[in-house]
Amino acid sequence: MGLSVDVEKRFRDFTLCVRLETEKGTLALLGASGCGKSLTLRCIAGIEKPDRGRIVLDGVTLLDSERRIWLAPQERHVGLMFQHYALFPQMTVAQNVMCGARRSLRSAQREKAVREALERMGIAHLRDRLPGQLSGGEQQRTALARILVSEPRILMLDEPFSALDSHLRFRMEQEMRAVIRDFEGPVLLVSHDRDEVYRMADRVAVMENGRIRRIGTRDEVFRDPGTRTGCMLTGCKNISRVRVLDAGHAMATDWGITLALPLRPGTDALGIRMHSIRPGPGENTFRCRVTGVVENPFSYTVMLRPLAAPGSSETIGWEMEKPVWKALRAEEITVHFPMDGLLQLKG
Repeated sequence: MGLSVDVEKRFRDFTLCVRLETEKGTLALLGASGCGKSLTLRCIAGIEKPDRGRIVLDGVTLLDSERRIWLAPQERHVGLMFQHYALFPQMTVAQNVMCGARRSLRSAQREKAVREALERMGIAHLRDRLPGQLSGGEQQRTALARILVSEPRILMLDEPFSALDSHLRFRMEQEMRAVIRDFEGPVLLVSHDRDEVYRMADRVAVMENGRIRRIGTRDEVFRDPGTRTGCMLTGCKNISRVRVLDAGHAMATDWGITLALPLRPGTDALGIRMHSIRPGPGENTFRCRVTGVVENPFSYTVMLRPLAAPGSSETIGWEMEKPVWKALRAEEITVHFPMDGLLQLKG
């Protein structure tokens, strides 16, 4: 039956106003720090109390301000994994996981549930260790086991990989995906990492200043992020203000170029991803001067300035594999911007 959220919470200089619905599968809340992602999870978990609104999970009303319904956190059957895991440092791994086991179970049943959770997460051999004796990945497995042993209706992950190095993060992502596949309810993932979101999520909600500005399937949002913020969060580095010239043409003012592109109503910016630029002639062809070349581990980022706009304020980044640039290398080069690679943005 899924999750339905419609809440508002006001602070002195910030207002959270979130409306979303989700069912089985992973919905990622993608946004910059301070935009309200973690606060949304805390409202669902009952750690923060919204000023008004309604939250329903699997047909159970967790909050209804008009009907004065407010379930305490322990009554919600919500699994929230904090960014830094929130393990009790003086308790062993088994004791930490035991804290998540349902109190309604008999002692033997709780012991069995804890044992199965430890085995499922591959940490049964660590049951007598303290959190300070664990690696970052082992701490995360312990926190996840503590959540799963409670049999939650929803799984909420707040920046789950931020404390891990890149190699361990990749391994833990694979393990987390396996857990998510087996989980029967909805999953909410909070992240500011577009690659992590793309690998983990089925749907994406872009958050900005306490509100969801764009929501859709993962591919829909990355293909058409809709807003300047969404464009930047999904990894686009080339963004320009834009104005209409006529029904079929627009001026990208920061790049100083005219594009054959009918603008949608309300569009005030354009983006093009660095890998969407193409060499040679085609739709929207421009002769450009190369103003710089940045070497990445497996690619080059070539900085371009159109010859038609020598005084433009923004250069345009173009990323390509190293052999491609070595074959094309020149001080001036012709490129084109395919129409289907141009992102029309608001705000």
